[in-house]
Amino acid sequence: MPASFVPPRQVKIGDAAAFAGCTPRAIRHYHEIGLLPEPERGGDDRRRYGYEDMIRLLWIRRMADAGIALEDIREAFAEDSADAHGGDGIEAVLERVEGALAAQEAELRRQRTAVQRMRVEGSRMGLLSDLVTERLKGLPEGSLHQADLDTLLVTERIFGPLGAAVQATRFVALAVHPALREESDRVDAAEEALDDSVAVDDPRVAQVAAQRHAFEGALHAVIEESGLDADDDALFDAWDAAHPETGDNEENGSGSSSGRAMSVLEATGKMPYEFSPARLRCMELAAELSVLTADEGGGNPRLPT
Repeated sequence: MPASFVPPRQVKIGDAAAFAGCTPRAIRHYHEIGLLPEPERGGDDRRRYGYEDMIRLLWIRRMADAGIALEDIREAFAEDSADAHGGDGIEAVLERVEGALAAQEAELRRQRTAVQRMRVEGSRMGLLSDLVTERLKGLPEGSLHQADLDTLLVTERIFGPLGAAVQATRFVALAVHPALREESDRVDAAEEALDDSVAVDDPRVAQVAAQRHAFEGALHAVIEESGLDADDDALFDAWDAAHPETGDNEENGSGSSSGRAMSVLEATGKMPYEFSPARLRCMELAAELSVLTADEGGGNPRLPT
């Protein structure tokens, strides 16, 4: 440097912030949390920063830029001050930071995979788990309804990927049997018509319940005849082989990456449905018919395929 240049022995907070690449407000915050010791003050009662203050400030900024939390930086300085050689404190902090960054990297890879799968599938189906999307691959274009994917999304949240993959069997059968899909749409519409204007003892409630029972029997028969139930058995076997030691709450992969895992009862109680009293009664009657049919050993009603 030129012989005539004499560097300052101390600088004010504005110059310190400019040199360190931060703001005076940030430096004041470092003082408040005990990360940067308060420096001497001049005759004007303003802070004056010397060489050691600036060295510490520069290290603080470099660590913060590396993603280290301020409380971890403070801990590292505290431990280093007790170590003649330094390094032990920051080593422990860096180990934690590296672990956190590795977890973030894994999450980013998972998110990118989901987006790529969605692009390949060309629909929101790609955002369901691999187990479910594999089950739905190869179906005729346009054979899946958005309502099908909505249902699978809810099922996966409550029962996990395995539960949704098994339920996907239903939509596979509907996708490859147009007459069955048509009947499904008709029964769904009849149930939706049981709104709040319909009394629970309205004759239509029992009629729609009988239609639902007949449809479910026909659907079950198609699933059996097409061998889709055997595919379900294979799914269970593959899942058991891949998850040999999971507990009761995890055996079906309940929960998801989107929030903490919940029990089936807890999750069911948190998902709202706009079911009128008449529609709920219809569901009860359909369930009673299923139990009655099972007790009597009756066969499943048939629909044209």
